[in-house]
Amino acid sequence: MKRKTISFLKALLLVTILVTVLFSVNQIYTAAVLIGKLHLFAEIGFLVICAAILILAFVTGLRLFSVPKQPELPEHENAKPMAAYTEYMASRLRVHASHPEPMKKEKDLRWVRTDLKFLEVDALNITKQIATKNFYVGAFAQNTSYGTTTTLLNIIKTLWRIYTLHYRDQHLLEFIGLVRSVYTYLPLSDFNKEDIPAHMKPIVQSAFSNTLSSLIPAGNLLTPFFLNLFLAGATSTYLTCLAGIMAARQCQVLTGEDKKEIIHHSMFEASFMLKEIVKECNPVLSVTISNAVKKAGIESLDTLQPAPTSGSGFAQEIVSHLASSLKHIIRENISVEKNED
Repeated sequence: MKRKTISFLKALLLVTILVTVLFSVNQIYTAAVLIGKLHLFAEIGFLVICAAILILAFVTGLRLFSVPKQPELPEHENAKPMAAYTEYMASRLRVHASHPEPMKKEKDLRWVRTDLKFLEVDALNITKQIATKNFYVGAFAQNTSYGTTTTLLNIIKTLWRIYTLHYRDQHLLEFIGLVRSVYTYLPLSDFNKEDIPAHMKPIVQSAFSNTLSSLIPAGNLLTPFFLNLFLAGATSTYLTCLAGIMAARQCQVLTGEDKKEIIHHSMFEASFMLKEIVKECNPVLSVTISNAVKKAGIESLDTLQPAPTSGSGFAQEIVSHLASSLKHIIRENISVEKNED
């Protein structure tokens, strides 16, 4: 089924290109004939201009969608293709400003690895910065189209910034290949249920961290609400961390051995980065929500009718009863906290 679908899409693409070319040529010829009636050389000049524009579009499109020829990836450092691959990476990598030998003519493997170390630090900083934003997006805009779209765009932005950080010249198809490769490594991309526990473990551990437990007393009425926010934010953050770290490792692959370790090392580094971000964001999020609930919670409940009116249904009675109980509990919690202070 997959092969048949791909074959059909390729054939459909060819038909679309053919029809577009024939339509464009026909329109250009018709316009040239009309212009030729005005002057003898106007038709020729118009055709020359149109041909130049088409050639320019073809050349720029070819440059946009072209992929640099990459040498064979060596299996290990002592393999024969290692010298050619090192030269290829040295020619494409951006030279970091902190590199001790930026102007060295003969760039060997040691030079490339040194440059990659500096680029890796910047890539991790970029990932952490955008992942922190996604924590708040996931927490406050969870399960909404805005939250999902913003999180996805931030992840793509992370991949693009890491890609442009490493390479001096960018190629659209190469970047699309990087995005596709990272997507296949992310959890739930292929719904492999055996891998879900390994990815969920750092998320749950971060949500139930010591910082969170110290800010939310046991039995607090708002504990489920807080945990829901933290889990949503931690999930968005973890996916962003994992995608960014995987993209950085993809750009820094030098041997086949490095490529095999991408998933394992990326999951470990993403878990560590996730704990750092949650530790920084939890106090801000907890205090903000707690203060907002204390200031607006009781007033919001006052808008509900404290008692059901005559003729109201059973649902109205339940809502009124819950509102009255919830308002009473919140007031008790606030008075207890004030007495403790």
